[in-house]
Order: sequence, then C-alpha cells, then structure tokens
Amino acid sequence: MSLVNLAHVCSHIQNASRARLGLTSVPSSNLILALMLSLQTSGFLSSVKRAGAFPPSPDSTEPAEPVTQQNIASRRLWLGLKYWNNEPVLSRMNLISKPTKRVKLDVEGLSRIVRGRDAGYVRGLTRPGECIYVSTDRGILEARECVEKRIGGLLLTRVL
Repeated sequence: MSLVNLAHVCSHIQNASRARLGLTSVPSSNLILALMLSLQTSGFLSSVKRAGAFPPSPDSTEPAEPVTQQNIASRRLWLGLKYWNNEPVLSRMNLISKPTKRVKLDVEGLSRIVRGRDAGYVRGLTRPGECIYVSTDRGILEARECVEKRIGGLLLTRVL
C-alpha cells in the first residue's frame, strides 16, 4: 500500500474539483479503487469507471478491457465529480496517515473522533458531511461504520 500515490490522488481530486472538472482520472490500484468506491457510496463522487488512457463513453455499459502485461501501466480510474448549487461536493481531501507516520486507531479512538473529540493529534469530526476513511481488515470503511462494527484500523483520508 503506497501512501505516496494516495497523497498524489488526494491533491489531484482536490485540484480537479476546484477547477470545476466534470471528469478526471487517477492511476488505478486496488487501494485507490476501494477508496474511490467508498467515496461514491458516501455520495462524494458520481461515477467510478476503470478504463485506459482515454475516458470511457458516458453511455457505455460494456465491461472494461481485460488487464494484460501490455496495458497494465496505462490503466486509469475515471471519476465523475459532483457539484451542488455550483459548489463542489468534495471540497477538501487530506491525507491523515503520511508515508513516514502511519496513524492507527482502535475503536475507542475512532469513537472519540466520530463524537467530535480529538484522539491523539487527529481532530474530531466537527463539520456536517465530514468523513474519515479507515483501512481495515474488512476493506476501506468510513469511521462511523468502523465504530458500528467495532473495528479499528489505519486512518487514510479526511474528506469534506
């Protein structure tokens, strides 16, 4: 799991939403795909499609081309960004765990964050719509889901 690539993706999505782009692409990896699908489930993204170097057609329901040794480096995730009242739904996306300092929290720490209190140097969730995504052994989940399921993990990103 490369947190450096995830940092690049966070800044790219933040810049794309500030530039009012409707569609943008990020490199494809299993970690980034799981995080983007979680963002889509939470309502921050309108679509997530895996394709090549060129964007897929909007009305295309055909499956993506299979991954081979020749095209594996050019695989991209194409993300549809959402806007509400001419403002981006995803306005900020920051990395919590850095490549040099990984932040892991148990259920008690996550429950403090969800209730709006600080846990360590991680600030609590204080704004409406703010989410923290956690990498667990059950996949990438939102912090509130982790508290409900009573599991902890590695904090990845804070999205607002």
